[in-house]
Amino acid sequence: MLTKKLPPLERFLLLVSRRASHLARQHYDVIVVGGGHAGTEAASAASRVGARTLLVTQKVHTIGALSCNPSLGGIGKGHLVKEVDALDGVCGRAGDWAGIHFSILNRRKGPAVWGPRAQLDRQLYRQFIQSELQSTPRLTVQEGSVEELLVTEPNPEKPGYHKVTGIRLAGASLPISAQSIVLTTGTFLSGSLFMGQNTTPGGRIGDAPSSSGMSRTLRERLGLKMGRLRTGTPPRIVKASVDFDQAKLHPADSLPTPFSFINSRVRCKAEEQLPCHLTFTTPGVDQVVKESLHLNCHIQQDTKGPRYCPSIEARVIRFPGRQHQVWLEPEGLTSDLVYPQGLSMTMPPEMQLRLIREIPALHRAEIHTAGYGVQYDFVCPTQLSPALQVKSTQGLFLAGQINGTTGYEEAAAQGLWAGVNAARAALSMPTATLSRTESYIGVLIDDLVTRGVTEPYRMFTSRAEFRTSLRPDNADLRLTLKGFEEVGCVSSERYRQTARVRDSLQEALAALQEVSLSATNWRRQLPLEYISETKPGNQTGLEVLQFNDVTFEMLTYVFPERLSQYAEFSQRLKIEAIYRPHCLLQQKEIERIQKEESMSLPEDLDYLSLPVSLSQEVREILDRVRPSTLGAATRLQGVTPAAIVHLLNYIRPPSRKERRTHRN
Repeated sequence: MLTKKLPPLERFLLLVSRRASHLARQHYDVIVVGGGHAGTEAASAASRVGARTLLVTQKVHTIGALSCNPSLGGIGKGHLVKEVDALDGVCGRAGDWAGIHFSILNRRKGPAVWGPRAQLDRQLYRQFIQSELQSTPRLTVQEGSVEELLVTEPNPEKPGYHKVTGIRLAGASLPISAQSIVLTTGTFLSGSLFMGQNTTPGGRIGDAPSSSGMSRTLRERLGLKMGRLRTGTPPRIVKASVDFDQAKLHPADSLPTPFSFINSRVRCKAEEQLPCHLTFTTPGVDQVVKESLHLNCHIQQDTKGPRYCPSIEARVIRFPGRQHQVWLEPEGLTSDLVYPQGLSMTMPPEMQLRLIREIPALHRAEIHTAGYGVQYDFVCPTQLSPALQVKSTQGLFLAGQINGTTGYEEAAAQGLWAGVNAARAALSMPTATLSRTESYIGVLIDDLVTRGVTEPYRMFTSRAEFRTSLRPDNADLRLTLKGFEEVGCVSSERYRQTARVRDSLQEALAALQEVSLSATNWRRQLPLEYISETKPGNQTGLEVLQFNDVTFEMLTYVFPERLSQYAEFSQRLKIEAIYRPHCLLQQKEIERIQKEESMSLPEDLDYLSLPVSLSQEVREILDRVRPSTLGAATRLQGVTPAAIVHLLNYIRPPSRKERRTHRN
């Protein structure tokens, strides 16, 4: 994969133009609108499931473009990338090809919350995505603007219920029909760009917004509840004008970790990786923000923006006098630009230049492209099913920022799942589901469709109740086998590779369980390592591997004939050993909840006085609704599985036998 030859853009455009001549007389199973992260994953996934798919985008050469920051992954977001890859998605492999700075965030904490991340070369990433789509069977790419979404009139027996039939492109005389349509409009749905006091239509600088007819169809024809969100991007800075000596150097990891489970290495050699640099804002930055507020119509709007990636104006207003981090990130191996992460702004360009020059490392910086803000329409996601299909419109699926999320990774995850289900619906197959107990994608979708959004949604590890089980290292074991056997979006080659890994890991864990020594003998074999002698009897290799300073390689030295054949899985076995007791406990909790779903809840239960292990929000929901059974409580919007565990433990504490089983 890493040695594949990427075709030039001209070849891709030629292929698109040849295919376009057949569009007027073709019917497709699935049409995907939008060529961003959600759209490319949706189109690829629908094709892998077996649907004849059309991807429509305004500009073919921007397919796979990194509209904002040149990076992929991070804490929580990296989990999504690993899961998309486990389901045979595209972005993880693209990240391995285009990455120029790889790092694992959160290493000081446990592996369950590590955040795989990479800085990307914009050009290489776009080239990889376009090459991937070009080689995808059953996929056609067409350049054009969707003028109209075609839907049937409501069924008299089902008022307000519609069915999609196709789309009409601007300037086209004939419609294009399809069984399913996936809308991935990003920030282009009635998008507006803001810079200073100027406002222009657009979803990204240099690109027009999607047709107003699309938003009108969703709002007026289909009766969907919609809202408006905003985001922004920082100015791009000329690299030669940055004084890197006044910033703190942050090198990449010496051993890059691939996103994709099928890649053993990344394209960029370790020594060729580019560093990032860290600098900070100063009181002068606050002063410029305050002086320019009356000139900044974007920040004056009450439209909600991203809480966890706010503009520098929002940070100064919310936290006056505080010093803020600014990461100076490379945009590519040969790029002359730097991306200042943390300096999203929408003030006039001349004020932007004043602001960045208040930062020591940027005291003589030059701006190549000014920052700007974007406002766009979104559909309230509580109107979607867990398959990401609009409940009131058969065959219409939504993914990405149109659902109120922010970030490439959240968009890619939704795109993949919407594409899967759009294809399955078009091929008369039942929809597929992912629960929040088995994936971060399941957490993301469940949060969206049950709770909705009031601000752009971003994934964090804290959103997953069973995160010790949902780790980046085991996403393939959790999802690849299901993706092949139940969903149909995973290739047989990837399935065979994952099945081999699963079998080898099971054999290795069994071998670790079979080797055992007394604590005294373990200490004799591993004299420099701390082995507890408080536990009576022998300790298995799996139990000893749980100690922080014990590695699988050490155990291989003690039992070479039994363990050496599993050396390639040393890190995965170490992580599995650490988390196995926690995962077993979580699994028992899940099974206990499922067993007790029919249990009646006391009618006079004072929910507001329950222990603080339940949040105030959850207690208020339970008190207002007063569910009759535990199963009914699990289906309440805003009541998490973790809250159900606490509620069950309060009403019916675990028996002595259950507690003993949990400990063992």
